[in-house]
Amino acid sequence: MEKTILPSEIVNIEDIFSSRGRAKIIKLLALRDELNISKIVDLTGLNHLSVKTHLIFFKGINFVQEKKFGRIRIYRFKTENLKAKALKNLIQFWEYENGL
Repeated sequence: MEKTILPSEIVNIEDIFSSRGRAKIIKLLALRDELNISKIVDLTGLNHLSVKTHLIFFKGINFVQEKKFGRIRIYRFKTENLKAKALKNLIQFWEYENGL
């Protein structure tokens, strides 16, 4: 089981990109404004539990915001966090330069 990171703890950039699954999710959220967990599962090819675990990590470091509409949960980059915003900008720039 993955360690839960508290917002007060220092997070290294290596933690953010520690797995291909985590990188896929963060890239997807950077390129799309908001997605629910089912759409993230569909677009990444990861299983539901893995996506949920990574989203919990991203929420824990204040990079992703969760909005609840009844049973539906929508996830988006938390651009109020300057590090999250910088990462989103980097991913968008990188993908734009690659023609995606």
